[in-house]
Amino acid sequence: MFDHLICDCDGVLVDSEVIADRVLLHALSAEFPSIDFNPVAHSAFGQRTSTFLADLESRFEIAIPDGFLAGVERGIEAELKRSLAPIAGARDALERVPLPAAVVSNSRLARIAASLARAGLADVFGPRVFSAEQVARPKPHPDVYLHAARELGVAPERCLVIEDSVTGLSAARAAGMKTIAFVGASHVPKGYAQVLRNLGVTRIVERMEQLPTLIAAGLRGEFGQLQS
Repeated sequence: MFDHLICDCDGVLVDSEVIADRVLLHALSAEFPSIDFNPVAHSAFGQRTSTFLADLESRFEIAIPDGFLAGVERGIEAELKRSLAPIAGARDALERVPLPAAVVSNSRLARIAASLARAGLADVFGPRVFSAEQVARPKPHPDVYLHAARELGVAPERCLVIEDSVTGLSAARAAGMKTIAFVGASHVPKGYAQVLRNLGVTRIVERMEQLPTLIAAGLRGEFGQLQS
């Protein structure tokens, strides 16, 4: 049924999204102190920072200054070096799954590599790491997932993907891959699992220790035709 497991990085393997969101919100509040960005901060979930900032410019009729994004990225990198941690149980879960594993992320290759190394997961994936910077369009477009399948020599429909965001789930489904949603990272808002269920997502795990059992069911052919 499946030949390869593909994992998103941020929010699935490493608990990094909460760090990035905190740095970004702090920078925005310092640059535009008269605007409360808290109500829209959740909409950054799963997006590239550049895409989120472009949306803010339109929504609030502001102009993000030159160099702002680069400064945010430097701040995120510094904070990741200080406090990045792996998702609890990620390595153990992956070691119990009888499939080779790859990483597909919207983040830059350099950041993915650094995050995996800091989390002690680099050896699990080896060179099987893919970034949206290698393709024309990031998630939610399927490009990076299709690129990964080609490089891995695996048919997209033989890939099983674990993602945390609607953006990532949509990208994997558009590539013809089946998905599992992980909702156990620190940045995931309360009630998010129900939001996913309302969108038709049926395979959801809250803890990494649940992943091997669910994947075993998929390998037995129990997922049927449902993509997620």
